[in-house]
Amino acid sequence: MSQMPAGRVTPEMRTSAFYASFFTGSGAAVMFLPIWLSGKGITPEQIGLINAVPIAMILLFNLVIGRVADRAKDWRQVIVIGALIGGIVPIGLFFVNEFWGILLFWTLVCLPGGAVGPVLDAAAMRLARRNGSDFGVMRAWGTVGYMVFNGLTGYLVVWFGADIFVPLFVGLAILRALVALQLPAFRAPAEEKTVKAATSAPAARLRDIAKPWFLLPLFGFCMVFGTHFILNAFASLLWKEQGISEDVIGPLIALGAASEAAMMFLWKRFGGGISARVVILISAIASALRWFAMGFEPGIGFLVALQLTHGITFALGYMGCVHFIANWTSEDIAAETQSLYVVGQQLLSIIAVVGFGWLVKDMGAGAYFVAAALALLGGLCVWLSLRLMPAQGK
Repeated sequence: MSQMPAGRVTPEMRTSAFYASFFTGSGAAVMFLPIWLSGKGITPEQIGLINAVPIAMILLFNLVIGRVADRAKDWRQVIVIGALIGGIVPIGLFFVNEFWGILLFWTLVCLPGGAVGPVLDAAAMRLARRNGSDFGVMRAWGTVGYMVFNGLTGYLVVWFGADIFVPLFVGLAILRALVALQLPAFRAPAEEKTVKAATSAPAARLRDIAKPWFLLPLFGFCMVFGTHFILNAFASLLWKEQGISEDVIGPLIALGAASEAAMMFLWKRFGGGISARVVILISAIASALRWFAMGFEPGIGFLVALQLTHGITFALGYMGCVHFIANWTSEDIAAETQSLYVVGQQLLSIIAVVGFGWLVKDMGAGAYFVAAALALLGGLCVWLSLRLMPAQGK
């Protein structure tokens, strides 16, 4: 990371602070939402729908919001508005107790954060490249926030009972909204953009880059991402059914997040010199092996080892995709292209989560074998892209 002037709060530090708050609610929800829903009599199929319907709604808005953000004076405006809306809507969770009400409000809760997430990633990546700083370090603080509340939520539930979940989640949403207000401007000054346009030639229109060799690796990792969304939606419930208690489930999930954060903090040292698509391919193969092992319902010791691979199966592929997009596109379509990629994530996540909800009913943890096959198909897409156009360092 570039040298930061002493005594000054830099744009990177402000962005890192927002990332740290951005995923705290998700960290709490991944740990306890499936168990909370199950305690209210929600079936596994309904849990799948509660996780999938918000993704479908985000899908309808992502490209539009990405396009609006690219045309706004600065990406910051869209991010702050989304965070403020996301701080108010979760209050409705206090007033719902049955499937349809929970489905409605959980969808509204997920929509603002899910829609602005790609804009935040695109904005932070462009800020990092312009200033010579490290996007991985900024994004890693998001995983740190997620990890802290993976572990802490389990203990809070044991200490205070299941009723603590909604107040905790609402408080974290309000915290995120407040931290958003201190975000910096992200775009390059007008004179800097003019100089850059004359000296570099990444694609400035989406249709110029929408070629099979470009889309295949992104679609491939979308399949891998979808299998990780299965982990978010069902892992805690499956582990509880195996007899693992909440105060162990929380740290287990947090361990995966710690591995993810470590990979992001160390990205420049280990990932910066490898082609982005090769990185994505490694992630897909490692994911297939991880899910195959999960299908055998391993004990806690083996689960610890599998959770430690999360930095390879998820973080490595995620960082590869963000860098791959930034390598080949300009600021003019940064948020829109990132949003298009997230649309693919959402489509595959809907299919994976809804399908997994049905499979869990009949197969239990054996449904992870299907996830392993999906991850392998994702790796095949990346391999085909490399055959169509060699990596050339990108």
